[in-house]
Parts: sequence; structure tokens; C-alpha cells
Amino acid sequence: MKDYKSRIKIKAEAEDVYAAIVNPFTLELWTGAKAEMSEVPGSEFSLWDGDISGMNLEFEPYKRIVQQWYFGAQEIPSIVTFKLFPSKGTVQLDLLHTNIPEEDYDDMVHGWEEFYLEPLKQFLEIE
Repeated sequence: MKDYKSRIKIKAEAEDVYAAIVNPFTLELWTGAKAEMSEVPGSEFSLWDGDISGMNLEFEPYKRIVQQWYFGAQEIPSIVTFKLFPSKGTVQLDLLHTNIPEEDYDDMVHGWEEFYLEPLKQFLEIE
């Protein structure tokens, strides 16, 4: 098992960054794919037409989101935590994804960088 950490700065308000991660309509706008998401702890979610799925664990509006991402029959949960730190028109987004199966790690890192974090930043920073 491996962990992945990333930190990006986004020129946006915390409310907008938070909505882009948890609002299914906004998720579909920037991913270009069907998304099922709810802010109810214990609810399941699905992103990119089901390519990624899991369970929502915790929400602290505009500050923190914790999810469990599914990897087959994995015994140890793979946990994704987003933390938002607003500061004068920008948001520092810290991402921690724990317990990624070794065989999925490189693909997961590539996915986070190319398909999640960079498109999210580009979508929110449109002037």
C-alpha cells in the first residue's frame, strides 16, 4: 500500500472549490462525465461514469471532505481527504490519498494530476 499527497493553489473562493468537489452538477461540468454525489455521510458516490466509486465519510463545509475509494475487495480502506485553506482570493487544496494498492499507484497518481487536480484548477480559474 502506498500514499499520495498533493498541494495546489487555486484562484477561487473556498465555497466554489468545495462545490466543485461535492456538487454533482458542478462535477459533471468540469469532468465532462456523469457523476453521482451527495453530501450525506455514508452515501455512495460515482465519478467518471463509474470509473471511480466509493463512500462519503465526512463533510466540513468549505474546509474538509473525507471519502473512501473502492479498490475491489481491498481489506484496508483507501481514504481520500481534501482540506481547503482559503487565503485572500485563493484556496490551498491539500489532498491525501492513503492505502492505494501498489499495482494501482502509478495510474492513480497520473489520474489525480491529469484528470482531477489540473482540470479542477483550470475550471475554477476561468476568468
